[in-house]
Amino acid sequence: MTDAIIIDTRGLSCPLPVLLAKKQLRAIAPGTLVRILATDPLAPEDFRDFCRVSGCAWVGSRETEDGALEITIRQTEA
Repeated sequence: MTDAIIIDTRGLSCPLPVLLAKKQLRAIAPGTLVRILATDPLAPEDFRDFCRVSGCAWVGSRETEDGALEITIRQTEA
């Protein structure tokens, strides 16, 4: 699998994970996979909504071994 940028938002509640990721996405090249680590249980839905309005591509989400959520999106805009 391709290397991905990791954005750690564990411990932050909505809307902070999306806002932090949005800020960092500005510096990430199109086509790059971005993995967001989160503990907010609403984060996957928040990022699905973010992808719909931002043009980023939703790739998926899963629970990690330590109980965090890992949300994967692809940066599609510069």
